Amino acid sequence: MAEVVVPQNRNRTMGGVKRDHQGKEKAADNRTAKDVPRNAYTPMFESFRDELDEHHDRRMKIGKVSRDVTALSKKIIFSLQRVRKLNQPLPARIQADVEERLREIAGHLATIEGDVAGMNRYRYPLICLEEFVEAVSFSHYLQHQKLITPSETQEALPAQITLTPSDYVFGIFDLTGEMMRFATAATALSGSMPGLSTESSDNRTILTDMQEISSLLQICPTVGGKPGIYSKKSSIMIEQVRKVERLGYGIIVRGNERPKGWMPDMNESGGGDGDPEDTPMD
Repeated sequence: MAEVVVPQNRNRTMGGVKRDHQGKEKAADNRTAKDVPRNAYTPMFESFRDELDEHHDRRMKIGKVSRDVTALSKKIIFSLQRVRKLNQPLPARIQADVEERLREIAGHLATIEGDVAGMNRYRYPLICLEEFVEAVSFSHYLQHQKLITPSETQEALPAQITLTPSDYVFGIFDLTGEMMRFATAATALSGSMPGLSTESSDNRTILTDMQEISSLLQICPTVGGKPGIYSKKSSIMIEQVRKVERLGYGIIVRGNERPKGWMPDMNESGGGDGDPEDTPMD
């Protein structure tokens, strides 16, 4: 029987043992690597390499922050959907929750202020700002029953980052979806369309507000974003307004026939399969 040779342990700086095709251990190669050929164009291409590396690192960093801010903005919207009355200050617990989320958003955005300054603001997409505009505009509407202005939205942004026209307009498009959900829940609990007040001379309801927003956005010139996004968001907004209109018709025509706490089916009468607001725009 052949003798079994047990190799002795040796101190090595790197893991693993290199062997040849016969399984024998290779001798350590102490030769230095050859210098990379250089010419007059080498420094230029090295600068290109460094610039591309910096660009990809910055894009990954901004993308991560954007996802975090989007998630926090959605949490603000979830909290605001617990409100049931318009033109009133937010309940203390909801207001505290919103302020806490805004502080977290400020912390995330502060880490990328320098990365999106100047022309870089248009080089790297910040989709999270559309969600942020949706959240702050919904909060403003619940408290004042008014549409927040672009300047007020910029002031509400807790960072030195410029809001683009597309950030604002697309955020307002998404606002109509939250107004639809609020109108559905509040109407089921109160039996009347939110916003209707005998003390006010105009008697505006959330439905009339949605109709005005829809009319303004339909005549607004197309702004930013990928081709087709504006028209797709516009069609979604129009369908959301129609759902609230059907809700209002049902209250007036058949309101007395429905039991207290009745929840309308938003998909009836051609409402489609589910809510298309969150349909991917790619």
